[in-house]
Amino acid sequence: MTATLVARNLAGGYGHRTLFDSLDVTVAPGDVLGVVGANGAGKSTLLRLLAGIDEAQAGTIALAPTDAFVGWLPQEHERVTGETVAEHIARRTGCTEATRDMDAAASALAEPAPPDGIDPGDAYSSALDRWLASGAADLEERLPVVLADLGLELSTDALMTSLSGGQVARVGLAALLLSRFDIVLLDEPTNDLDLDGLERLEAFVRGLRGGVVLISHDREFLARCVTRVLELDLAQASNRVYGGGYDAYMEERATIRRHQREQYDEFAGKKADLVSRARTQREWSSQGVRNAMKKAPDNDKIRRKAATESSEKQAQKVRQMESRIARLDEVEEPRKEWQLEFSIGSAPRSSSVVSTLSSATYQQGSFTLGPVSLQVNAGERIGVTGPNGAGKSTLLRALLGRQLPDEGTASIGASVQIGEIDQARSVLAGAQVLAAAFEEQTPDLGPGDVRTLLAKFGLKADHVNRPVDELSPGERTRAGLALLQARGVNVLVLDEPTNHLDLPAIEQLEQALASYDGTLLLVTHDRRMLATVQTDRRWHVDGGVVTEL
Repeated sequence: MTATLVARNLAGGYGHRTLFDSLDVTVAPGDVLGVVGANGAGKSTLLRLLAGIDEAQAGTIALAPTDAFVGWLPQEHERVTGETVAEHIARRTGCTEATRDMDAAASALAEPAPPDGIDPGDAYSSALDRWLASGAADLEERLPVVLADLGLELSTDALMTSLSGGQVARVGLAALLLSRFDIVLLDEPTNDLDLDGLERLEAFVRGLRGGVVLISHDREFLARCVTRVLELDLAQASNRVYGGGYDAYMEERATIRRHQREQYDEFAGKKADLVSRARTQREWSSQGVRNAMKKAPDNDKIRRKAATESSEKQAQKVRQMESRIARLDEVEEPRKEWQLEFSIGSAPRSSSVVSTLSSATYQQGSFTLGPVSLQVNAGERIGVTGPNGAGKSTLLRALLGRQLPDEGTASIGASVQIGEIDQARSVLAGAQVLAAAFEEQTPDLGPGDVRTLLAKFGLKADHVNRPVDELSPGERTRAGLALLQARGVNVLVLDEPTNHLDLPAIEQLEQALASYDGTLLLVTHDRRMLATVQTDRRWHVDGGVVTEL
């Protein structure tokens, strides 16, 4: 079934706060609408409204046909305890809910029909149609095939809590590939996917006949997939749909913002000039009256009359100038978006050799990394790529001396000061409130300095007093970046740093890396970051083998 979703005059937010309003958008079959904006602008809120999960503050959302199957796939960060792979995928694809509704409708067939209610037979027929449309009828047969195609050699009865991060990302992709929604709503589907997974996701999105609304901070994914872009601009309290793809949106947005700034600058300059001239005329008028009163004798009526007339002319000019100011078309100054502006604190240079592995082998369960012989020199910038589960995180632990080799040798150089953003964002974690956890990591900063620094990273009072584990992954990532600025480092390790960061923050991170002169180990699947950040060497990890490209 093909379907169309139409939102009119939509407003959304939480509590008494409105994040966006007067939003109009239509998603027709074949549309891929990318939703962009700073963190907190209301992107996920919008998807929840379109999915019918939350209620809008104002406006309407309509589906045609009304029974279209809308699938909302949020970015999940926690795995449900006791849930198997099969149960997880059934839930994510809507099959679980469709099965539950059909079972309930079937049970109602045995009950007498309510006098003024829906006929049980009609309710069951509708629930059955929904169940069939969800793909629940053959999900059990399709599931092993898709898992095998994704390289997941695991039982469908395996518990989600037993899987690695890479396996969880693949299972999430499998759920998407197995879904049969008429309209798909995707919230950060690219997080934790490797390059192969990203390519599969792109092929899936481009191949859908129905409409898609997606949120992503992966610029290359957006450039390859979206047909239009909806920008939620929190700073300007506005929203706008841009035609064309992501790169066209970036160009058009830059042009619009430049024109807005030029229009404001022209208005502000003209107004300042008129105000200055009016002030000068007013001073001349006052000066003329004072001079006339001083110099003119009391009985010199002619000179006093001339001075008065001159003063009145000056006052008239002032009134004319003020009238011109009042007639100016007011142009509001474009408000600047909050930007993450930071630098990476530097420590004294380490020894010339940062880390050495010599014929080192590392066992991680049934997985083996190595034997590997590598050397990281001071100041080198190394990009690390490879599929999920290939051994990248094990390699980082080995290079940083956090895992001893089962065979071979490993050593760390002198005066190595490591700063790290790991994939789990575990540098700051636990039940301790953020401010206290941050103070423990930065003993040289006082409580006031800590709060000031965190505020620069968008972490205000309602963040710093919350337990770290209650923060969103994006908020924890920004806290980790704040820690990098506060502490001096000469070896920087970034493992998928763009996950959960918004587009402006990603660009600012790239700028900070450009000016950082220490040793860098960068693990990322962000293709634009790999192209933007300058590296001296590139390592590819696959199947426990490290290859220098």
